[in-house]
Formats: sequence, C-alpha cells, structure tokens
Amino acid sequence: QVQLVESGGGLVQPGGSLRLSCAAPASIFRLSVMGWYRQAPGKQRELVATITSSGGTDYGDSVKGRFTISRDNADNTMYLQLNSLKPEDTAVYYCHAHKTSFPRFDYWGQGTQVTVSS
Repeated sequence: QVQLVESGGGLVQPGGSLRLSCAAPASIFRLSVMGWYRQAPGKQRELVATITSSGGTDYGDSVKGRFTISRDNADNTMYLQLNSLKPEDTAVYYCHAHKTSFPRFDYWGQGTQVTVSS
C-alpha cells in the first residue's frame, strides 16, 4: 500500500499563507507527476497544481499568481505554498501521484484541511 503523507493544513485568516507538504516513497516520487487537488463541501474535486519530475508546472486558474508548487527530488517531498488566501480556498487538499506510461500508477493522499476564515 503506497502512502502519500500530507501535512501543513490548518486555519488561517484571509490574506494569510500556509505551506502544505506531501511525502512519498522514493520509488514512486522520482517517476511521478505530482499534484495537489482540492475539494470543498458540495463541490467536485478540482486541480490546484501539478509538477512533473523535471519541474514543469501547471496551475488551476483560480490559484494562478497566489499558489506555488515545488518539489524536492532529494527529499521525495512536494510542497504547495499558498499565499493571499481567500475564504473560497477553504477545502480539503489532496496530494496526488501518477504515472501514465507503463507501469502505470495513480495514488492519492488522505487529504489535509485548509480553512480560511476570520
């Protein structure tokens, strides 16, 4: 059973910042496109950001310019820096690792809650 371990969620005021982390087994991490997704109550899960093994990034429109995804390949950890947080950023944030070429895999973390409220 592959485990993706997220940390860093919490309660923050509007305009504040948080940093999320996701640790993965080395055998998975080095081959994966890693990403963050989020799901707010009553809404579908949506893309936040992805990063390839070589560092290429992609962001959801609602977070561009505010969030930054990064990865430390030596430490097998992915990060998401969340700045200028808004109440609508409140959601459970999920770490994701996938590989589309053989051998394929697709793994999700358990999620970490981010709440933006005054």
